[in-house]
Amino acid sequence: MGEKKAFQTDKAAVTGGPYSQAIIHDGIIYLSGQGPIDPQTNQVVPGTVEQETELTLENIRIILEEAGSSLSKVLQVSAYLVNMREYGRFNDIYKRYFPENPPARSCIQAARLPFDIRVEMDAIAYV
Repeated sequence: MGEKKAFQTDKAAVTGGPYSQAIIHDGIIYLSGQGPIDPQTNQVVPGTVEQETELTLENIRIILEEAGSSLSKVLQVSAYLVNMREYGRFNDIYKRYFPENPPARSCIQAARLPFDIRVEMDAIAYV
């Protein structure tokens, strides 16, 4: 059984919280929750559900690629929305990032997300 390794890249958003961007263990990468945070400024970028979904998925993509993985290697995603009425609009953006063989996914409505964002996602992929 391999050791767990914390993974961090400055190319993706860094919020400074007491957690790792990702953990790699036995060829699997576990990403912490990502949101619509500009990777250049580390500032929250509030917007429509479409805009926040796209920026969130871009942060996920960056972390995966920097760790030697990719969106095509994602096994599972958990998505959190503050308004389930935006589910269809969320999916319109989401499916562009996973056009074939999409990962398993859960999507729930959260009462509130950090920094009052509309979308947060975490993911599990292989490296």
